[in-house]
Amino acid sequence: MQGKRQKAKGKSQRGFTLLELVVVLFVVVLGFSVIGLNLSSGSDSTEIKAAARDIVSALRYARGQALMTHQEATVAVDLGGNSYTVSGRDKLYKIPETIDITVVTAQTELVGEGAANIRFFADGSSTGGRITLERGNVSWKIDINWLTGQIELESK
Repeated sequence: MQGKRQKAKGKSQRGFTLLELVVVLFVVVLGFSVIGLNLSSGSDSTEIKAAARDIVSALRYARGQALMTHQEATVAVDLGGNSYTVSGRDKLYKIPETIDITVVTAQTELVGEGAANIRFFADGSSTGGRITLERGNVSWKIDINWLTGQIELESK
């Protein structure tokens, strides 16, 4: 029996100590936190781009509704409340407060203080205009063609 014990003692141990595992986990967590910080620093441009795409989607929906139902449809933008609504829907869509929004549209579509409409007609045309979203040095503009109702999104 003593021979077997001596053999087991002489065999080198394999594996990691608890301290080594803790150090490796700490390095991994540190690495992921640095990556997370780098990704979140781009969230400003990501958030404004997402807001612009949401508005484009609402505008295209309103145009589609006007074409399908043969009735006018509007997207009403509240500049003071940083929000917008789509005719036929009860939902209020919010734009983050840190994003500045401006609307250029037909004089007849300016309703009240800080509110404007983009109207789409049954034939697909619209009152036209431009919606601009800005935050710092990042901005996106949405152009609405008055003749065709075509909506284009581009970074400025």
